[in-house]
Amino acid sequence: MSASESPNVRELYEFGPFRVDPEKQVLQREGEFIPLQPKTFQILLVLIRHNQEVVTKDDLMKAVWPDTFVEEANLSRNIFMLRKALGENPPEQRYIITVPGRGYRFAENVRCVQERQLSIVAARHEKVEIQLAQPKPWRQIAVAAIVVIAVAAATWRYFRRGTILTEKDTVVVSDFTNSTGDPVFDGTLREGLIVQLEQSPFLSLISDRRIQHTLRLMGQPVDARLSPEIAREVCERTGSAAVLEGSIASLGSQYVLGLRAEACRTGDVLAEEQVQATRKEDVLKAQGEVARKFRSRIGESITTVGKYDTPLAEATTPSLEALKAYSEGWKVLSSTGPAAALPHFKRATEIDPQFAMAYSNLGNMYTNIGETDRSVESASQAYQLRDRASDMEKFFITVHYHLDVTGNMEKARQACEAWAEAYPREMPPHGLLSGAIYPVLGRYESAVEEGKKAVELDADFGLAYNVLADSYQALDQLGEAENILQRASDRKLEIPDLSVDQYEIAFLKSDQAAMNRVASLGKGKSGTEDVISNQEAFALAYSGHLRRARRASQRAVDLAQQSGAVERSALFETGAALREAFFGNLAAARQSSSAVLKQSKGRDVAYGAAFALALSGDSSRSQELAGDLERRFPEDTAVRFSYLPALRGLVALSHSNPDKAIELLQIAAPNELGSPPSSFYGFFGSAYPIYVRGEAYLALHKGTEAVVEFQKVLNHRGIVVSDPIGAVSHLQLGRAYAVQGDKAKARAAYQDFLTLWKDADPDIPILKQAEAEYAKLQ
Repeated sequence: MSASESPNVRELYEFGPFRVDPEKQVLQREGEFIPLQPKTFQILLVLIRHNQEVVTKDDLMKAVWPDTFVEEANLSRNIFMLRKALGENPPEQRYIITVPGRGYRFAENVRCVQERQLSIVAARHEKVEIQLAQPKPWRQIAVAAIVVIAVAAATWRYFRRGTILTEKDTVVVSDFTNSTGDPVFDGTLREGLIVQLEQSPFLSLISDRRIQHTLRLMGQPVDARLSPEIAREVCERTGSAAVLEGSIASLGSQYVLGLRAEACRTGDVLAEEQVQATRKEDVLKAQGEVARKFRSRIGESITTVGKYDTPLAEATTPSLEALKAYSEGWKVLSSTGPAAALPHFKRATEIDPQFAMAYSNLGNMYTNIGETDRSVESASQAYQLRDRASDMEKFFITVHYHLDVTGNMEKARQACEAWAEAYPREMPPHGLLSGAIYPVLGRYESAVEEGKKAVELDADFGLAYNVLADSYQALDQLGEAENILQRASDRKLEIPDLSVDQYEIAFLKSDQAAMNRVASLGKGKSGTEDVISNQEAFALAYSGHLRRARRASQRAVDLAQQSGAVERSALFETGAALREAFFGNLAAARQSSSAVLKQSKGRDVAYGAAFALALSGDSSRSQELAGDLERRFPEDTAVRFSYLPALRGLVALSHSNPDKAIELLQIAAPNELGSPPSSFYGFFGSAYPIYVRGEAYLALHKGTEAVVEFQKVLNHRGIVVSDPIGAVSHLQLGRAYAVQGDKAKARAAYQDFLTLWKDADPDIPILKQAEAEYAKLQ
């Protein structure tokens, strides 16, 4: 009988410091047992029995799971566990080499050894002792030396490995492979991982919005599952460095979470990490642990890992169900829009009333659909809970609190700048500075610079192009604005705000055909059609077609109400009331203003209605609304430096006190060309303090000063756009020149107004006045 056939001899394998016993399924390292799961051990046996050969993934799966279909992720997870057991330290692959696109190769030389088993037959009551020889002193010294050398070598390898990713790299997070059968982990763990990794100022993750845009270009559904294969293609198309693949599997009653980074072009494994959770309730905690270890492995400094490491349960929620609803909200937002995403964020707050970021994003959804009152409520709740968030999320919550609740643009600016400094690769602070903060302050050049940064940081974020185009438009650089919109179009970005930009530029260029084309394309599109109808109303009224404007405005109101956008509907009605007031239909203006105030007490609605009431002679009600605004919004930049000065200036004029009006308007001067929040959704309110100052100078018969103010309005068409003051300022300029005694310029200004209104409805009071005044100048 040969040795291999002898029952007293068994076959073992040795490589490096390891010994493998196939019969007992035991792995040892220098005599120390290393636990392995059965499938992991079987994979090891296949690899070492084919050492130096490439074993394909298919062959491995057939050998280990011969009668069962399993996903490739199971193999990857077991390879990962095997590498951990062998002490491989990514990116080193000493024992198991990944062969991209094929499989794995066991690189270490394997020795097959035979061990004779002792068969001791002892007589009854006979004691058999085996005396182990004591090691010689020189052998102890040698072993100690080997250990020292091994530790030194490992330390040298660790410090020479360098960083796996750099601060310039971007990464794609794929969907988790969930083999537990529990759907609560679907989507939830990916969202949790994103929250954890976004704390890092070192890592830069490709946003879901950009991923979904890339999926469209790939011909995939925007809600396609981000499998490792699809994620790798997204990774390549976005020029990213790696794909992060997560997994969760059941291990008895426990859970195993894994995370691996693969180079998207080569498939090389860059880093791997794995942890266990003893209970389902501990999974989010374990995920925070694996994310923290992973950040260190891919090259982030220990300092920033320690500084920006709020536990996941504190940064989001300890509830898997709440986190699942939250992740669904983000998914729907990117694919469908804020109105559809809103219920998911609301559900997250209902499951966990302490979920700060869910409240903040809920407030953001309300803001996006024009529901400012509800936005204030949610943003305030988020701010109260902001300590239950990561550092980056605290910036997000704080900025939106000041934008949506206090309205304090200086505090919002400071928070955004601190955010951008702490997280230089984050797009949102630049986008918010460009689109929401600097325009209110009238700092359009700064808005352009921040807008450029936002586009550079996220080239597939449609709103970044929108706000950059808005800033160029405000500077009357329409060519640059059009170029930006073309860049957005070239990237196949489609959002309602870009249609708004296209319509406004067409209006400013007097291109009626282009205006009609944009309006036609917007029909039937939720979130676009009502806004475009409101723009059409302003454009029609601008040239005196007030009857048609009323119909377009009513259509906008109806569409907004049908979609549940009550506040936006009220803003549209407020704009209609203002047009009636500017054009001299005073009774209609008072009636419309009173009606809209029954629907909404929102800041911008209250301001517009108060302005219309003051113009139409109800200064008492206007003054009351101004006082209410001051009480409710004591810090609000637009209220303090635009709304209140304009309202109180009008009231002073109605009391025949123009000097007082000019004094009250002084505080508005630094930001008077700013675009207040009312102009963002209602398309009214820009340059109103300038217009009121011009009226005050007219009342004082100071024609020269009045000319300056009204000319200022006319010189900034990109800010005023189709607001009625843009049309009426032509008439007011004529009146100012008449007061000045310059009849030639007065006639020219009157002619500009009458030419603009050549086809206007003939019964508009201000048109009748203009015609009568012009006749007297002949």
